[in-house]
Amino acid sequence: MKVSVKKTIIVLLDVLLAVYLGFAVTSFNNPDETMKACSNVSIQIDDETTNGFLSAKEIKNILEQKKLYPYEKPMASINPRSIEDALKSTSFVNTSQCYKTKDGHVVINITQRLPIVRIKNNKGQDFYVDDQGGVMPNSKYTSDLIIATGNINEWFAKNYISHLTMALMNNDLWRNQIEQINVLGDLSIELVPRVGDHVVYVGSLPMTKYVEERPKLISDFINKKLVRLEKFYKYGLNQAGWNKYSYINLEFDNQIICKRRSNSERRN
Repeated sequence: MKVSVKKTIIVLLDVLLAVYLGFAVTSFNNPDETMKACSNVSIQIDDETTNGFLSAKEIKNILEQKKLYPYEKPMASINPRSIEDALKSTSFVNTSQCYKTKDGHVVINITQRLPIVRIKNNKGQDFYVDDQGGVMPNSKYTSDLIIATGNINEWFAKNYISHLTMALMNNDLWRNQIEQINVLGDLSIELVPRVGDHVVYVGSLPMTKYVEERPKLISDFINKKLVRLEKFYKYGLNQAGWNKYSYINLEFDNQIICKRRSNSERRN
């Protein structure tokens, strides 16, 4: 009987020791968050050099204004989801991811929305459209973007000017050559190049109620026009002079109509 009791005590001691060791290991690997404060905040903006709209300092300022910046706060009080939601609610953030590490660090990863065209319409509105057709406020300015002017409302900018801009950006020549899109009262399109003192008229963009068809429809339309313009540049303006014409009309497929610059219009 005594032997049985002794064995039972030994088994209980072994069990208690195993429980203690398990608890000790768990506590070592998962230190109590309530006893630790955030010692470092890492803010990574994946496309910061490409877009240039956001910096780590600006992300910090946004979180400080919302009282969510985690530095020196108890790790247990830091809610990564709240930080993600606060950043995604800002105009220039596309995606945000936040997580905590065991050593007291908070990591924030950001991707930005990509503006492709700046809209300055005849009603005085000034905003950006991104590569997904979304509208962004003009709180900053980048000179690298095409500017679209004239008779443009938000709907036309999102549904047509965005696709026209993407078609231009997808071509190495026209991405660098076209600096302005101008929309006339009848919604027809003029293009203003960087090189050559002239305006290029391409006519009205093809329109459709089927949203998924618009990108290809507009891309095919403008590429067909600009193939002809490239040939005219190569075989026409290179011979006649880049400042000879003030207006080049590409509206009709079988001809190019040019308006000759008057002597008073010619630049020295």
